[in-house]
Amino acid sequence: MKETVYETFSAAETHALGKKIGETAKPGDVYTLVGDLGVGKTVFTQGIADGLGITEPVSSPTFTIVQVYEEGRMPFYHFDVYRIGDIEEMDEIGYEDYFYGEGLCMIEWANLIEEILPDKRYDVTIEKDLEKGFDYRKITIKEHEG
Repeated sequence: MKETVYETFSAAETHALGKKIGETAKPGDVYTLVGDLGVGKTVFTQGIADGLGITEPVSSPTFTIVQVYEEGRMPFYHFDVYRIGDIEEMDEIGYEDYFYGEGLCMIEWANLIEEILPDKRYDVTIEKDLEKGFDYRKITIKEHEG
């Protein structure tokens, strides 16, 4: 498992890192995203959408579980599973079509559905460290080979 750590010092830098990932992403890539509320998950995800060429506004799909964006160079499937009751809800929305599809999947709060995550994926953790500044973020990306 390969692990890379990035440090950003502003929302703009967090967005730029996401954009870089979006620009190099391949169809079928799955990213999980874990971090406390207010840590920058949405900013990071908006950067990925930018990198995919998506111009419509991207916000967290807290009440819909998945938001699909089709206008970029590949589909972008943005999940927020924070409010999921149980795994059967994921079956009901046909998660496998997204996880193993031709787009990029971003799954926020993925630790809640760990048992159904693909073996091949990128786990992204965003953390604050107030000693390094209010806007400092440590972004760790672990690549699972599958």
